[in-house]
Amino acid sequence: MFLLTIIALLQCAAAQAQDETPNARQARRIFNQVYDKVFGQQGSTLTYDVNIIGIYKTHGTIWMKGKKQKFVDEKVNTWNDGTTAYMCYRKRKTVEIHHANSDKKDKYSGRFKFSLDDFNYSIAKDPEGLLITLKQKKKAKGTIKEVRALISEPELEPVRLRIKVAFFWTTVKISNFKSGGITDDLFVFPRKNYQEGWKFVDKRKD
Repeated sequence: MFLLTIIALLQCAAAQAQDETPNARQARRIFNQVYDKVFGQQGSTLTYDVNIIGIYKTHGTIWMKGKKQKFVDEKVNTWNDGTTAYMCYRKRKTVEIHHANSDKKDKYSGRFKFSLDDFNYSIAKDPEGLLITLKQKKKAKGTIKEVRALISEPELEPVRLRIKVAFFWTTVKISNFKSGGITDDLFVFPRKNYQEGWKFVDKRKD
């Protein structure tokens, strides 16, 4: 569920260039282009592998369009239509129902807070493409201290994220990225597939 938290955090307004160095302005411009491919109204999908300092690893696929998401990993299938989120835990055969924006649907929510304007931006060539680095400004209060985003060139698509929270790093490898062609019906919970043997728990009143 860690990636859902990162996605939610990044779904704030894209950073706007200010009076900075030419390198910083270029970094923000390219960052915004990639941001739009991932979070634009056309929607996107990607496969990811998460590694939190070798202790926690997971992989899955996510589809996004505006505030809507569909998410599949090793333990759970999730549909979020922008109003209601359905978390389907396969092993327990339990469907938890949450408000779409509730922190309670993800144990990591609330632990990782930041604003895209809390960072200084820079960009550099990398053997695999372009490396955009976001370093937290002094006096910023967010828990994310640094982000290193590897971007493919010339496609300008996300390849890998390295995220520093406090003193540890999380790595998110991204593959099978596609921008566009995401239809709204993809985010509708298929209730008929979760009938016999499944328990529904409504968390919206908690």
